[in-house]
Amino acid sequence: MSKATRQKQRIWLIIAFLIVGYAASKYSPQQAYESSDSISVEQAFQERKSDIQLQVEGTVIKILADDIDGNRHQKFIIERPQGLTILVAHNIDLAPRINTLKLGDKLTLYGEYEWSDKGGILHWTHYDPAGQHVDGWIEHQGQRYQ
Repeated sequence: MSKATRQKQRIWLIIAFLIVGYAASKYSPQQAYESSDSISVEQAFQERKSDIQLQVEGTVIKILADDIDGNRHQKFIIERPQGLTILVAHNIDLAPRINTLKLGDKLTLYGEYEWSDKGGILHWTHYDPAGQHVDGWIEHQGQRYQ
């Protein structure tokens, strides 16, 4: 390989690093997710959207067994007033378990919505210790679980 060719490769490599560095400096983890102000969970479901931060209210209609493979999750299903059901996967390695949860309880949740044909999944309902993701939470009987 000639000296001129190696020099051209170095220049292109420097340009690539500059572009990647500039893009990374403009990226914020908060920008990777749409705001809950811009879309309802019903609209997200109809449009098959995912990776959206949403605040959702619903009633607990089913309590499932905890998922204990890998990070542990408390799992339950809520139903919205309009009839849409959402699976909630609440990470209990990072947030307190809701030990008093029972059928018929009304909740307010804030987390990341992922579309599924069964209504969707809400997760990231906890604080992110790494600070790389929007913090979520669940409010139950006046207490916030995060």
